[in-house]
Order: sequence, then structure tokens, then C-alpha cells
Amino acid sequence: MLSNININYILDIAKKAGKEVLKIYNKDFEVEYKSDKSPLTKADKISHQIIVEGLKEYNLPILSEEGKNIPYEERKNWEYFWMIDPLDGTKEFIKRNGEFTINIALIHKDTPVFGVVYAPAIDILYFNDKNNAYKIENNKKFTLPLHKNKDKLVIIASKSHMNTETKKFIDTIKTDKKKVFISKGSSLKLCLVAEGIADIYPRLAPTMEWDTAAADAIVRKCNKKTIDLQTDKLLKYNKKNLLNNYFIVY
Repeated sequence: MLSNININYILDIAKKAGKEVLKIYNKDFEVEYKSDKSPLTKADKISHQIIVEGLKEYNLPILSEEGKNIPYEERKNWEYFWMIDPLDGTKEFIKRNGEFTINIALIHKDTPVFGVVYAPAIDILYFNDKNNAYKIENNKKFTLPLHKNKDKLVIIASKSHMNTETKKFIDTIKTDKKKVFISKGSSLKLCLVAEGIADIYPRLAPTMEWDTAAADAIVRKCNKKTIDLQTDKLLKYNKKNLLNNYFIVY
């Protein structure tokens, strides 16, 4: 199926959504709050519309944060489908720190096989094809991973969701190397593990499948793993409950 996907077309959809998101980002905008108290902006809605419209080309089902109420009985039989997060890191968007992304993933049954993660405020794009994962920055394309830490262990964690459990987990990591801690918003954390800037990303706080799917596809093409801490296996997608278990990326 991936061979039938025009990757450049999907990258262009992400960039188009990013362009419209930045128009809102660079002005004053209102913030609504959903029933679960999570924030929602006009940017989430516009990005969703652009991506969904663009993906109609492939006539595949779409599961999105802004269109998630599809019964499991219907979606459990999907062979391939798109999973999107039109604006991952809305809290970072509201803080205007630039660390938010647009995520588009292609899922085969329960496995992400293709992902695009675009960070429009810093104009960095991550994606994969059948063979490798890539980063595009300053109009230059790099094959991932780009870095390898030799004398230190770099641990990355969330900017908005650092908690006691995560701190305890970090303390239990045994290594002869110096532990270095960095933080980042949105799915950029997984991408920095894929890139090799970070070595490990423990996530002991709630995430939904669309938060991780696109970046997880990129991570896997770098011969790295996103391990479910309950099952000790790779994270699965299109579950009955779309909430991820706690996981670790390395």
C-alpha cells in the first residue's frame, strides 16, 4: 500500500496545513476547551479540514482527534487507514514556543507504516518511506538517524506532562554514562529519538494513539522501538480504547 502513496503529496498537505496554522499562531486567537478540559483552537479545526480534504484522494478511512467517534465495530476491520492529529501540542501552540506539530500516519491494521510530522513554526519536517526515515530542514534532506551520543545518555521528556512517575523512572535507568535531561513538546520527542539527539523517551502519562502514530512510524524506520510498558511489546494502534498505555521509546 505504501508504494501507492505519493509521499510528496502527503508532505504538501502537511505543509499546507502548517501554513494556515501559522497564520493563526501569529495573531491573537481564542482558546476553547473540550469536555475533557483539553484546549482547542481555530488552528486545530482548519488543519483538520485541510488534511481530511487532501486525504480524500486515497479513499481510505480517517481516524482523527477531531473526528474520533467512529465505533470500534466499524473500524476494527479496517485494513489501512489514516490516523491524524491536526495539531499535536496545542498547549505548546498556546504558549507560542513553536514546539507543536501536524501529524499524519498511515496505519496497516495495528501498525504505523508511514508518518509525517511537520513542525511549521520551526519549519522542520520528519517522514519515512519503505526503507528509511528522513528530516528536512533548511530545504536539505537528511537520512535518520543523524547523531549518536557516545559519552552521555540523553533522556527526553514532556514539557507539559513531567510527573513524579516519570522522574522515578528516570532515576531507575542504569548507565555508566552521564545522564543528560532535555524536554520538548508534542511528537517532536519521538522524532528526536529517531534523529539520535535523544536516546530514550519515557512516557508515563496519558497519550492518545494519534499523538504518537506518525512519529512512531518514523522511529521504527530508524531501527528503534516504542515499547508498551504493560505488554512489553511494540505499541499497537486501532485498539478498542484509543488511549495508549505508558510507553518508552529507545
